[in-house]
Amino acid sequence: MPSFRQRLWPASLLGRLSLVMVAGLLLTQLVASYIWASQLRAKAQVEVQSASQYVAHGASGAIRFFRSLPANYRQLLIQQLREMGGTRFFVNFNHAYVPVHSIEATPLADSALQSVAATLKSDLPHSPPSHLAFAWPDQLVVSEDGVRLNDLPDAWVQHILLLKPDPAPILVIQTEIEPGNWLYMAALMPNPYFLSSNDPLAWDRLALQGLSLAVVLLLCLLVVRWITRPLAALSEAAAAFGQGQDDKTLPLPETGSREFINTARAFSAMRERIQRYIEDRERLFISISHDLRTPITRLKLRSELLDDEALRNEFEEDLDELDMMVKGALQCVKDSDIHENPAEVKLDAMLGRLVRSARLAGHEVAYQDTGLSVRAKPLALKRAIGNLLDNALYYGKRAEISVTSADGMVAIAVRDHGPGVPEDALASLFDPYVRLAHGREQNDGGMGLGLGIARSVIEAHGGQLQLSNHPQGGLYAVIRLPA
Repeated sequence: MPSFRQRLWPASLLGRLSLVMVAGLLLTQLVASYIWASQLRAKAQVEVQSASQYVAHGASGAIRFFRSLPANYRQLLIQQLREMGGTRFFVNFNHAYVPVHSIEATPLADSALQSVAATLKSDLPHSPPSHLAFAWPDQLVVSEDGVRLNDLPDAWVQHILLLKPDPAPILVIQTEIEPGNWLYMAALMPNPYFLSSNDPLAWDRLALQGLSLAVVLLLCLLVVRWITRPLAALSEAAAAFGQGQDDKTLPLPETGSREFINTARAFSAMRERIQRYIEDRERLFISISHDLRTPITRLKLRSELLDDEALRNEFEEDLDELDMMVKGALQCVKDSDIHENPAEVKLDAMLGRLVRSARLAGHEVAYQDTGLSVRAKPLALKRAIGNLLDNALYYGKRAEISVTSADGMVAIAVRDHGPGVPEDALASLFDPYVRLAHGREQNDGGMGLGLGIARSVIEAHGGQLQLSNHPQGGLYAVIRLPA
């Protein structure tokens, strides 16, 4: 059972490179965004400190000025300031403190209020503490009788405060000039939108980062796809050549990186050499078979002329053994190099014919239809399974064939009911001309080539042939082919 990490890790090179590129870009983007956000917050903190001190100095000057005026002149001056405009503060006098509905607390707003309070205390050490708050324009009350900022004439506030279309938070300073007289001042910070200017998660910034990240990821995926496509073609060509398909129908494109072009050329040259070797091997064994049969036949005829019967029998036995070795070597080459086109093979039909032939010969073979099929070379696969079945019937008297499917593979199992094979001898059963003592007793005419031929055929199909002893006795041969 693969672990969770193994399930997340793709099997293909394209998937792995894409995952690494995407993860690397995302991690780089997150780290860069974190560093940039930290620097932005630090810069905003410094700017807010400076701006708060600037506003606080102006507010302390206004407080000193209004405190120095006679009480009956203050309202007249405020009226003139409202009509003239051009001042930093909206100013009003009330007889008591006016409650203010503050904005949601943020570290930057709290820092600004603390800086304003500290500057006012420094500039006006003998004045009572001022009440400070940030408020939104639509919720701001400016007088003790409940008048809101939105209820005032536009001429009074349009050049001082931002009410529309995008309202900005307003700094409200209230201080008691003398008992029963409260000075109410409202002003904007030098940067009215200072609370949002340091937000790294603003939608416009996120949209820009998302767009840039999407473009970079798309380019990376295209590059990875361009790099891995030739490798996929090389893998397909190697698999096809390993299964005996015609290499001329699968030419490798000599495009891409220099390393891939060199690899493709080396693979094509290797493929041609192996193909020539296979053809030369087949011609060699055919020639050997043809050239040896004639002298073997002549020697057999001459041995008949020998007067000594014992010597004649020895000659004939040696010649029969030599003839069997030549035929076995030729059979080994031909049976493992069958030129067929792959096709859809219905296993029930193929195995059914093998089982019926075995039963006609008097053998006991058990098999149940499964409806499964594989893509293979029909004659080659039939010979491979037939070799396994013949071995099972020779050495086990009766056999059982079963077919199952799991994890994208089809398993064809052949079990006999013989004595089995010693564990240390299982690996050597695929070697040519290897026959155990029990096999020689049961089948004196065999040559020990069937299992090797069967394994070569199965591996040419991209499958595996495994031998083991069945827990209940007998040899257990399993063919696994891609479904």
